Amino acid sequence: MSDERTVTVLVAVHAPGVEADAVTVLGAQPRVTVARRCAELAELLAAAEAGAGTAAVVSGDLPGLDREAVARLRGAGLRVVALEDRAAPAGRLAGLGCDVVVAEGDAENLVAAVRGDAPEVAAPVAALPDLGGRPGTIIAVWGPVGSPGRTTTAIELAAALAGVGTAATRRTGLLRRTRPAAPPNGTRTVLLADADTYASSVTSRLGLLDDAPGLAAAARAAGQGVLDVVTLAGHSPVVLPGVRVLTGITRASRWPELPAASLDMVFQRCRELAAWTVVDCGPVLETDELLMYDTRAPQRNGATLSALQAADVVVVVGGADPVGMQRLVRGLEDLRDAAVPVPAPRLVVVNRVRDSAVGRRAESQVRDALARYAGVDDVHLVPDDPAGLDAALLAGRVLAECAPGSPARAAFVGLASRVRELVPAGV
Repeated sequence: MSDERTVTVLVAVHAPGVEADAVTVLGAQPRVTVARRCAELAELLAAAEAGAGTAAVVSGDLPGLDREAVARLRGAGLRVVALEDRAAPAGRLAGLGCDVVVAEGDAENLVAAVRGDAPEVAAPVAALPDLGGRPGTIIAVWGPVGSPGRTTTAIELAAALAGVGTAATRRTGLLRRTRPAAPPNGTRTVLLADADTYASSVTSRLGLLDDAPGLAAAARAAGQGVLDVVTLAGHSPVVLPGVRVLTGITRASRWPELPAASLDMVFQRCRELAAWTVVDCGPVLETDELLMYDTRAPQRNGATLSALQAADVVVVVGGADPVGMQRLVRGLEDLRDAAVPVPAPRLVVVNRVRDSAVGRRAESQVRDALARYAGVDDVHLVPDDPAGLDAALLAGRVLAECAPGSPARAAFVGLASRVRELVPAGV
């Protein structure tokens, strides 16, 4: 820090000798005060949230130190300085979100880091696929409660972005996979991530038999600061030509395995692995901890909020029936008032458009209703195709594989084109 303010430091270093050296060095500096020596992570977090310090010096081997803990320290306004050693290399500490990483015993750089005079660090990047020098695009598929077709939209959108054709894919092992080959038509890899913590269904919808949740595994690696592109690719097998899948949690009770702090890093890595990442989100936007006395309780809807905040495009899905339309109008209001910023442009999609549920000239009525009650003039309509969608559901495949002439498939291909128009830097 270049100004004359005193820096108050909280020290939480696991090794006693290293801690004593750090405290001695910092205590001898002008305008630096060691406010507290914390014996464990819980004490450090309590002191930070009580406003007892402006910087924290932590050792990489501090028990319990993960990305979520570092996010809490930074959320309390602290600059986090980590001490590197053999057990905690700089790459892992940078992956945790620490501001600065300093080698043990480097007194000069430790003081500069605490004062804010040392540059911040970035997580190391592994060898990346050729994305033409551009980061990948995140597309969040969200919709209100009531099964409006979020998962079907996410799957079909991913398939359309990858240019999946009618060729049947091979089934090997526990998962339906294809041999890792170049995506068709010159397009680039698409990653489909299931972040629905209420009713994850991408696995069953695609006929996958492996119950291992890939997204939770990636989140665990991110939480420990060891998630790189290679690790993410290992958790997201190729299921369709050009389409990788990060499967979701197998039970709703496992939602704590998807903390927002870890998913923020997962989505960053997704940009490095794939040109397009389509995230199937849960329907609820409520920030639960605002309703609790314990404001640090796990965030039930953190996965959805993280995906929406990271998204470059948000696809909002509703159902074409009186109840679905009412929920869609209210859902758009909820999205505008979400607890996290959602600056991405939105595409409104209405599924299963049919005269039997809406009345004559269903398409016109849907457009008029959304323009009148939600102020939405640009709506993408997907016609009802029960035969094609039932065939895809029964076979565990996408429409391009079992019903290539489906009008619903044509609508999803059109949706992919609209997404590309919104992201000119994409494919």
